[in-house]
This record gives sequence, C-alpha cells and structure tokens, in this order.
Amino acid sequence: MMYGFGFIFMILFWGLLILGVMALFNSFNKSGTSTDASEAIRILRQRFAKGEISAKEYQERKKVLQN
Repeated sequence: MMYGFGFIFMILFWGLLILGVMALFNSFNKSGTSTDASEAIRILRQRFAKGEISAKEYQERKKVLQN
C-alpha cells in the first residue's frame, strides 16, 4: 500500500521540479522581449524608409508593436 503513495509522490516531485525549471527559463526569456520589440521597430523603420510600406501601415504596425 505504501509503495503506491511513494510512486505518486515521486511523480509529483519530478513534475514540480520540471515546472520550476521551465518557469525559471521563461523568466530569463521574458527579459529580452523589449529588445525584440525595439528590433522589430528598427526593421519597420527600414521598410518604411525603403518605401516597402506606406505611412499609414507604418503607424499601425508601430502602434501594435509598442503595446
């Protein structure tokens, strides 16, 4: 009877450990999101400067990226 509970606790332990590592990894990845947004805006500016997109489209996309 006790072996069943030990197995359940082992699964819970490893599950929580894996979730903790994943949460830690995600917190490090979120620190770079502002850099990604600024990079996207830089590319958007280049496309606008080359004439690939209109001023209206530039403003709309910039607004989306800044939110």
